[in-house]
Amino acid sequence: MKPRVAVIMGGYTSEHDISLKSGAVVMANINKEVYEPYAVRIDKDAWLVEVDGSWKPIDIADFSSGDLRFDMVFNAVHGTPGENGELQSYLDSLQIPYTGCTAEVSSLTYNKTKTLEYLSTHGIAMAKRIVLSAGDTIDTKKIVEIVGLPCFVKANQAGSSFGVSKVYEENKLLAATEVALREDNEVLIESFLQGTEVSIGVITYRGKVRVLAPTEIITGEDFFDFSAKYEGKSEEITPARLVESQHQALRISAEKVYTALGIKGMSRSDFIFVGDVPHFLEINTVPGLTEESLLPQQAKHAGISLKDLFGNALLEAMEK
Repeated sequence: MKPRVAVIMGGYTSEHDISLKSGAVVMANINKEVYEPYAVRIDKDAWLVEVDGSWKPIDIADFSSGDLRFDMVFNAVHGTPGENGELQSYLDSLQIPYTGCTAEVSSLTYNKTKTLEYLSTHGIAMAKRIVLSAGDTIDTKKIVEIVGLPCFVKANQAGSSFGVSKVYEENKLLAATEVALREDNEVLIESFLQGTEVSIGVITYRGKVRVLAPTEIITGEDFFDFSAKYEGKSEEITPARLVESQHQALRISAEKVYTALGIKGMSRSDFIFVGDVPHFLEINTVPGLTEESLLPQQAKHAGISLKDLFGNALLEAMEK
């Protein structure tokens, strides 16, 4: 009997619809000669599984739907609950294996500030930053003194550039923090780094950590925002146009981030080069898998098909 795989997608954040697209790509590329995949979507008011063309409710008590039970989970949920450790903790309690990071690692990496603080002890270069919480008195002069202008104002826990603003003037900081606070109750403000922006996938493939070729991001937008990522308003060059010393520095930093954080499965990290030094921005432990997403582009460049990429992730989940 083939293992039954729940491909979970959706979630509770603004990334819900993007996750549905990622999940659809996973469903289309899982090897159905080996696995029996089912699409499971998490909406704000229900968990549902598609069976014979109709959506049926899932009993969250034991992650079942009638007589249907699952042997493992492919996690394609961007944001909560799939990227912050909640889904992982739930599946751990039911002893159901799943792709990607553990609950503890997911909880850490979904929090941008805690990730930066953790990596700062491992010699990873990064921008200057300040963190604010909802209800804090916002001293715009102090913010400018610490990070300068322009700067980036980000929701501390969000993805796909939701809640992100690039601010050029001090009097625009308050409005930018309000945008970020719509996504999370903490705001991360970072200095602007001028240089080449790259995104690089690191995966565990066939039992070994593998650093993929980086993608250079060139956008006509003010930064690599939602429209640049998902509406074709950017140019993405794989492999990035870097000199060998930059490639080497990036590979070292990307693998160090992956191993230091204890990542499992697929990940994608974003960096900006200041001179020849890659500065870490953030990591995605459930990276996008849509047709526009960067990790599939990088896997293709490495000669890894989506079928092999997803099959490898499921094998790793079973081994865990």
